[in-house]
Amino acid sequence: MSNTVVLIHGAWLNSRSWDAVKERYEARGLTVVAPDWPYDDRSPEELRAMPDEELATLGQREVLDHYQRIIGECPEEPILIGHSAGGTFVQHLLDRGLGVAGVAIDPAPTPGVGLGPHAIVSTLPIFFDFGSWKKAETMSRKYFRTRFAQLVPEDQADALYDKYIVPTPGKIYWDGIINKIPIRWDNPDRAPLLLIGGELDLIADASMTQAIYDKQKQAPSPTEIKIFPGRSHWTLLDPGWEEVADFALDWALQNARPAKVREDASAES
Repeated sequence: MSNTVVLIHGAWLNSRSWDAVKERYEARGLTVVAPDWPYDDRSPEELRAMPDEELATLGQREVLDHYQRIIGECPEEPILIGHSAGGTFVQHLLDRGLGVAGVAIDPAPTPGVGLGPHAIVSTLPIFFDFGSWKKAETMSRKYFRTRFAQLVPEDQADALYDKYIVPTPGKIYWDGIINKIPIRWDNPDRAPLLLIGGELDLIADASMTQAIYDKQKQAPSPTEIKIFPGRSHWTLLDPGWEEVADFALDWALQNARPAKVREDASAES
């Protein structure tokens, strides 16, 4: 069993969004790594005020290669847990043969799976903004309040937006359409995978999570799905987030495959 967890955030957020989950997992004695995407390694306030110019050039392949390097630097093969686009990246990283288990929470659109109606509506602000493929996009407060975190009380929405929301590269979205990275659904080397969806998710429909599961279950390794009733895309920051976080980790610990022996570790022993 691995005692290391890598947490992978999605679009519009950075590693700050994992703070509470990271602390909870560390309290259970685990080593938890929650890296930022490239060019996201400052506070949300700083990133909104002055995003790195290179952020606009960031695509899915660069993010995946970034996390593959981080996984390779871990002391042991880790459990991979991702949210939203991070949940999609978890699937790609597992397809590369990485990780002892993966959990994709509210996974964003995944190649080979049709978009749900909510996902289509939620991507329109990016695709209707001409040139968004070479821009760092900014989420509107209305979008945050009505789609991304629609269960947040209105009087708390602005404070949560200020605390967590960051610019995101439009190229991440366009890569999902014109620069797709295929997934081998029946990959015999894919680690066990849990897909988690939210009944009220307006970014990544629960029906889309189900469709991803229907593809992923072709692999011979354990593949399961859990749809949480009454939960939105903001599920790991909404009240009751602990239930989702604990379910994800418990499943991964129970279903993880044996870690591969690392060459550097065997050389030192």
